[in-house]
Amino acid sequence: MSLDQETLNTLVLTLITATGAVATAFWLALIMWTWRDMRQRSRDPLAQIAAALVVAVLGVFGLVIYVMLRPPETLAEAYERSLEEEALLQNIEERPVCPGCGRAAKDDWQVCPYCHTRLKKACASCGELLELAWNLCPYCAAPQPSPAQQGARRRSVAAQLGAAPPAYDAADAPVEYVEEDY
Repeated sequence: MSLDQETLNTLVLTLITATGAVATAFWLALIMWTWRDMRQRSRDPLAQIAAALVVAVLGVFGLVIYVMLRPPETLAEAYERSLEEEALLQNIEERPVCPGCGRAAKDDWQVCPYCHTRLKKACASCGELLELAWNLCPYCAAPQPSPAQQGARRRSVAAQLGAAPPAYDAADAPVEYVEEDY
């Protein structure tokens, strides 16, 4: 079975056309992939166009150059990383610290063991620990006396008992506050 010249030319032309179509489709797919990948990595439209043009002009070599120069993380990965960093910072910021010396304090401490700054006060009614600024106990709803009222009450009780008032009372101690920005 012998092929004549015209059949051979048609066969070669079909093969070249199919190869060209596949190469063109591959080239366009590389450009589209680069465009989409760069859109996930940058919001800058100029960078997206430049990346696609490099691949369009240089083909596979342009793709190799793009892969070497592209941003290392996608916008979604950068956003997730920033959320993780923010969560870590919140964990650090939520740890109570002594307003007097800045050292770490525990939630159940009334006084800082390092600098003796009052951190919390006990409820006059139920004994639960309260923030210094609270004038009402959230646990038993009892109103809390001011530090001056507490000191006067202790001195009057001491006077009634015939004892000398204490030289130093933690309730009379100066309270140090640190201004915080919220």
